[in-house]
Amino acid sequence: MNLMRNTPTIGATLALDLASALRAGGAAKHDAIEQVYAALIEHLVVFIEDVDLTPAEHIDFALQFGALDVPHPVYQTLQGCPEIVELENDGDRPPDTNDWHTDLTFRPNPPFMSILYAKQVPKTGGDTLWANLYAVYDALPDHMKTLLQGKSAIHDIGTFRNDFLGPEMNVKAVNQALLDTGSAVHPVIQTHPVTGRTFLYVNPSFTQHIVGLKKSDSDRLLRYLYDHANQPEFQVRYHWRPNALALWDNRVTQHYAVADYLPEYRKMHRVTVINDRRSP
Repeated sequence: MNLMRNTPTIGATLALDLASALRAGGAAKHDAIEQVYAALIEHLVVFIEDVDLTPAEHIDFALQFGALDVPHPVYQTLQGCPEIVELENDGDRPPDTNDWHTDLTFRPNPPFMSILYAKQVPKTGGDTLWANLYAVYDALPDHMKTLLQGKSAIHDIGTFRNDFLGPEMNVKAVNQALLDTGSAVHPVIQTHPVTGRTFLYVNPSFTQHIVGLKKSDSDRLLRYLYDHANQPEFQVRYHWRPNALALWDNRVTQHYAVADYLPEYRKMHRVTVINDRRSP
């Protein structure tokens, strides 16, 4: 496997002619998919550059890993392809992804993986950062690990409230969105189903409250965990180029899309995989 690690902690760039392998089918396609999956499990985020995929090939690639998620509760989808979320941002359409988050943790079964494909990127800026939640957990003091053991947290739509509220301050729409999407309760400390490793599972965008604590105590503990997680030693930062592809294991990462490029235009296509078909 021709692979270069981006940092010692997280991220690897895989030199792979993905489009040719997908179009060849058979053993070439199978071997390419297995290479990508192995790199993903080991490095958590995988970058493949200079990939020329049609929307149908993007979808087919994602289907090799599991069933796909449709539709997204907020974002628009590519016309004719409900599996592909089209993220278009500029001065008139600022992003809301510039906050640390693990995708869709307000669902009972958050997705396994996302595949993000750069269609048009700004000249400078617009990077994305990912954090390794194994490393975040491993670096916690022992007394904090003991404190968190057995605790759960409530997750809801969090910062997506802004999308539903809008400039009209439509509280009714927010209340309906909360009713439609609901909330989920997840263990704060989890075990990865493939690797068996332990990781921390809270994020600033969607985690609202640690069950059983007073709000002030929950807020204080969550703030400590967020500050602890937000250390460069746990992170990789990727500078996008056109036709670059990033895949990440959503179970054990957080990410942050830097919104420093406005008013320039940025367009990305994302497909989300619900379940890991290779998971035990």
